[in-house]
Amino acid sequence: MNINILAGGPEEFLPNLHEYYSDNDIWVGVDRGVYTLINKKITPALAFGDFDSVSKEELLVIEGHVKEMKRYEPEKNETDMELALNWAVKQEPVLIRIFGATGGRLDHFLANVHLLVKPVLEKNHINIVLIDNQNILSLKGPGSYKIEMRVDKKYISFVPLTLEVKGLTLRGFKYPLKNRHISIGSTLCISNELISDHGTFSFSEGILLVIRSND
Repeated sequence: MNINILAGGPEEFLPNLHEYYSDNDIWVGVDRGVYTLINKKITPALAFGDFDSVSKEELLVIEGHVKEMKRYEPEKNETDMELALNWAVKQEPVLIRIFGATGGRLDHFLANVHLLVKPVLEKNHINIVLIDNQNILSLKGPGSYKIEMRVDKKYISFVPLTLEVKGLTLRGFKYPLKNRHISIGSTLCISNELISDHGTFSFSEGILLVIRSND
């Protein structure tokens, strides 16, 4: 089972959601993302939010399409996206895809990236990715990972999200590394590329933001 979550980010940053549609997947809408899913002929199984970003008319449409709505007051300690992601992690899916979480407000974007830290710290093995029409983002904890070449996302960047990432080794890349320590703020690992159909990366300490992009 996979869970797809659509947040309320600008629609111009969304990929074609129907490319990710499967009968085995659960779709979840967050705030205005619920209305966007309905407009794209995808009915979410659940809706999360305070719905302060939709009009009264749009809220009526949402209420007419979604059977299960988890509504919250605007004044709360968590964002709507955090509440939706916490629920999704508890379902123990194989994969969680998050759309509509980039673009627009930078505080929302950065908060959404940092929401992926908690599952890494808890050593949760669910694969969680943020996807827009140009990028795929994920967070990784210490370990060894295989990464496949994608012609539509040829650039691969590795960004430390902790003060230091230790022992970073890149194999099968245009710019390989062996057992390097990378400090937060370093741009050493920006815009790398695979030179074969797959490569590997590994590190021993820290949290690494992995970004696959294309121009």
